[in-house]
Amino acid sequence: MRINKNAGAITDYFNQYSLNERSRNFNSIRFGTDIFISNRNTVTISQNFSKGNFGNEETQDQEYLNSSSVLERYGVRRSFSESDFNRNNTRLNYKYNFPKEGREFTADINYNYGSRGSSSDIINDFFNPDGTLYQQQAIVWNNGSSKEKQFTFQADFTNPVTEFTKIEMGIRSYHNTFVSYYDAFAKDNGQDIKLPLSNNYAYTEMVNAAYFTYSYKKEKFSYQVVKGRAGSIRRELVDSAYKFGYNYPSQVKNIWDALFPSFFVTQKIGEDDELQFNYTRRIRRPRFWQLNPFIDINDPANIRQGNPELRPEYVNSFEFNYSKNYKGGNILAVLYFRSNPRDITQYSDTITAAQYQQLNNAAIDPNAILNTYINASTTNRYGVEFTVQHKVGKHFEITPTFNLQYRTVNAKINGLDLSNRGLNWEAKLISNYKIESKQRSVFNNLGFQLIVDYESPAVIPQGRDKSEFTVDFAMKKEFLKDKKASLTFAVSDLFNTRRWGTIYDTEQFYQDSYRRWNVRNFRISFSYKFGDSNFSFGRGGRRENNDD
Repeated sequence: MRINKNAGAITDYFNQYSLNERSRNFNSIRFGTDIFISNRNTVTISQNFSKGNFGNEETQDQEYLNSSSVLERYGVRRSFSESDFNRNNTRLNYKYNFPKEGREFTADINYNYGSRGSSSDIINDFFNPDGTLYQQQAIVWNNGSSKEKQFTFQADFTNPVTEFTKIEMGIRSYHNTFVSYYDAFAKDNGQDIKLPLSNNYAYTEMVNAAYFTYSYKKEKFSYQVVKGRAGSIRRELVDSAYKFGYNYPSQVKNIWDALFPSFFVTQKIGEDDELQFNYTRRIRRPRFWQLNPFIDINDPANIRQGNPELRPEYVNSFEFNYSKNYKGGNILAVLYFRSNPRDITQYSDTITAAQYQQLNNAAIDPNAILNTYINASTTNRYGVEFTVQHKVGKHFEITPTFNLQYRTVNAKINGLDLSNRGLNWEAKLISNYKIESKQRSVFNNLGFQLIVDYESPAVIPQGRDKSEFTVDFAMKKEFLKDKKASLTFAVSDLFNTRRWGTIYDTEQFYQDSYRRWNVRNFRISFSYKFGDSNFSFGRGGRRENNDD
């Protein structure tokens, strides 16, 4: 539901309801081997091939009402899309164990490569309240393809220098190339007209990093302290020769942008209590779709576009932890402050008359909201978190967590102050119960798990994220010798409440929306363990993402 405004005064209303039906098909095969060259040298080779395809059918019902909430017209938007992908991975890992216990060297080479294709058809019909045709049917269709190659090399060395000290160091180099082609057309009297949505996009990313960690631990006191990385991202809209991207650090005087220290100090107090202070600094780079100026029109009332001027954001985290063990469990209390300079955050505004004219053939609503991304000045989070792990008897365990946070967002764009602040909280409960008995019974080795999670509304620059609530439940039965087989029944979103949404409240519009990807679902799975359960080809694998 949206309320459109002009200088704060209501001009009209818009309601939209969307229903998606999706189909997904995945196939993959993975194989590998460990080669034990000697008792100190191990080489691991693994290969993965995967492919899949997606289908999506969406129907949008739209209502356009005037300032008196009287229906002026309504629309039906139907879209049909298909996509497929091939994704392959080759990994080579080498590990050397030195004669000294704990000293080791590892090296990884990881190569990902693949392609993707997609196509869609969008049909728009608009009617007067009495059902007569309001305007001519609008049809948009598109197709696209992309190819990507990612190469990562990483080497790590660990050396326990003495009984109390340890040194860890390593290097990492990541290279990513990505190219995509996207063509969009509108039907006009049977003729295909190419839309300005079409683009030819090239992307190159390189990140080089090195780290050094020194750890000290003696009796009740320990600390560990630094890593640094440098990189560049280059993007180009090939058809227009428009280039954009960034280096970090941009200059020698900005060397701090490439340093990411972490510092941990731990002090035991008696046998059951422990205090820890830690500081970490991280970088989060923009995703490629956040930078790509391509315009996504799948939702004609909420279109999306990347911002090529985005820069990496940083996270400075300070934490003070207190941990206490007691008979039957553990209590962890955390007091934290997280400062997030240049926080990448979403920004929304109604499209201009010029933008509407440019996209008119794509059946965009004249009051459509353009969603993009900006760098906020900073986002600060002040909070406290409590976690209790408690065991009741031998078979029942309960873990409640509570997080209370005060968030301040400082952001300005084009002279408009988007700053906001407010309190939010999250509560989560994980409970496990397992029946174990020496007597033979159909209920023996039967386990239950219940997870309850609630997140309160939280402020964002132009409004707030809505609350979320979900409950998951699972039962697992283990059987056969050494519990080699198991049968699991799980219900995801037990009460069918999982959804997320946003409320925007600005001078130009008020919008209340929510989405959900999956409704409640039921799963039954069977597993059987055989061979060496400790075998794992591709040892030393690391995640590839933008959070460092």
